[in-house]
Amino acid sequence: MRNPVQIAIVLFDRFTALDAVGPYEMLSRVPGAETVFVAERTGAVRNDSDGLALVAGRSLADVPAPDVVVVPGGPGQSAQMENEVLLDWLRTADATSTWTTSVCTGSLLLAAAGLLTGRRATSHWLALSALGTYGAEPTGERVVLDGKYVTAAGVSAGIDMGLTLLGRIAGDEHARAVQLLTEYDPRPPYDAGSPEKAPAALVEEFRARSRFILT
Repeated sequence: MRNPVQIAIVLFDRFTALDAVGPYEMLSRVPGAETVFVAERTGAVRNDSDGLALVAGRSLADVPAPDVVVVPGGPGQSAQMENEVLLDWLRTADATSTWTTSVCTGSLLLAAAGLLTGRRATSHWLALSALGTYGAEPTGERVVLDGKYVTAAGVSAGIDMGLTLLGRIAGDEHARAVQLLTEYDPRPPYDAGSPEKAPAALVEEFRARSRFILT
C-alpha cells in the first residue's frame, strides 16, 4: 500500500450520514492517510433526511485508484443500482484497491458491480436477502471480511468496520489507541439493535413498511 494511503468515501444523493462519517472517524486516523469524499460531481451531497450535507471535494474521475474504497448505504442507494458511471468506477477502483468496503446497503452497490459474487457479505438486516440475488453469500454478521472485501451491517456497524480495518492497516496497538481516544465504548440504553434482539412486533412492522427498494 502506498504512502500516504488514499481512502475514498463515496457519496450519492440520500446517503445515510453515519454510514459515511462512522468509517471516516476511524479511517482518517490511519497515519498519514489522505481521506477524500468523492461523488459523481464535486460539491455538497445531501443525506437521506435532507438535513445535512457532506462536501465531495473530488469527483470520481479525479480519484481513479484509491487504496481503500468505502461505499455507504442509505435510501439513495436504490437509484444508484444501475448508475453505470458509479458502477464502472467501483470496478476500476477495485481492480487496484487494497481494500474495498461498504456499510449498510452500500454492499448492494458492490454486489451490483459484480464485486461480491461468491463472497460472504453483510448489509442492513432489511436488505440481506437482496444480496443473494446479486451472487453474494449473505450473512447476518456485523462485520464480514472475505479477502480484501469488508462489509458492515446497518449504519452504526460502519464504526466497527472502520476500526477493524484500521487495525489491519495500522496495527492493533494503533487501533486500540484510536478506540480509546474516541472513547468508543458503546453501552446502549436499549437492547434492540438487531432483529434477533428487538421485539418481534417491531421487526415485523419494519419488514412490512421497509423503505429499502431493492429491485
